[in-house]
Amino acid sequence: MPQSRSSRPTQRDIAELAGVSITTVSHVVNGTRAVAEDTKAAVLRAIEATGYTGDAIARSLVTGGTRSIGMAISLVANPYFAVLMQAIEREASAHGYTVLLADTHDTADTERDTVRALRSRRVDGLLITPAPGDGPVIGELVSLDVPTVLIDRLSTRTDVDQVGSENIQATSALTAHLATLGHRRIGMISGAPGLSTSEERVLGYRLGLGRSGLTWSSELVACGNSSREGGALALSTLLALPEPPSALVVGNDSMMVGVLHEARRRGLRIGRDLPVVVYDDVEWADLVDPPLTTMAQPIEEIGRQAVRLLLARINDPARKAETVRLAPTLRHRESCGCPPVHSLQ
Repeated sequence: MPQSRSSRPTQRDIAELAGVSITTVSHVVNGTRAVAEDTKAAVLRAIEATGYTGDAIARSLVTGGTRSIGMAISLVANPYFAVLMQAIEREASAHGYTVLLADTHDTADTERDTVRALRSRRVDGLLITPAPGDGPVIGELVSLDVPTVLIDRLSTRTDVDQVGSENIQATSALTAHLATLGHRRIGMISGAPGLSTSEERVLGYRLGLGRSGLTWSSELVACGNSSREGGALALSTLLALPEPPSALVVGNDSMMVGVLHEARRRGLRIGRDLPVVVYDDVEWADLVDPPLTTMAQPIEEIGRQAVRLLLARINDPARKAETVRLAPTLRHRESCGCPPVHSLQ
């Protein structure tokens, strides 16, 4: 009588179907020894036919790794993160790794629990978009020698790998562009407090004002908390000033959505009544009327670099930590008040 089998296929099932030994199946699955191409093809066909996935956790006890990467990110913080995740998954897959995704809700406490849950899954390393106030979480990972790469929101630490966009010079350029159009009272809607990206973009805004011979005024900066609702409220705050700004720099695309809604509610025409530029570029930026002048982050490259940095750390734990800053690109359209003939898009 045939031996009863679990509904979950095993390496023995694969071996019988492919007509090879269990040892050969193991070598194909784990890549521990070269196998003849025709034999390997037979094993792979059997794996495809049965849906065999193996036991990653069990293999990790032997190989020391699960070929998986943990990604702790806020799924609601910014639409650009969705594009970033896709880039990371593509790059990880190209290197034979899977990505386990977990939502931090952009809070330090949730991020701590999320990171620990991912580590319990024996991931080989972690990619993190830091939440405000998560210093202790990163410190714990560094002290435990967990391969880690910070993405987007970079810190002043020199003991952890990081990759993100350049924020200061880029926001300075956006601000200076508005100044060249004759604006002398330029406002800014800044991101959530405690985020390095928010702080750097405000610094860039101040730098752009200074380079244009304009004076910094704290009343011209309103916090939009990196959200649509916050962006709308921040615009209302700025427009309520005795002398409202004549143009705006918006810190990210989530807040820009709020700005667009609030401006429409008030009957203000972006680009005419209120020239606006924004740090971040989304797929609909050139579809709205007028198209948005933006500073586009190299999201695909950030994702690729993050995975490569993490794999380099996994393969060489003693290597010196790197911080990679990638330059964004100005997408000059019409929301800044420039006529269509001058648009570069």
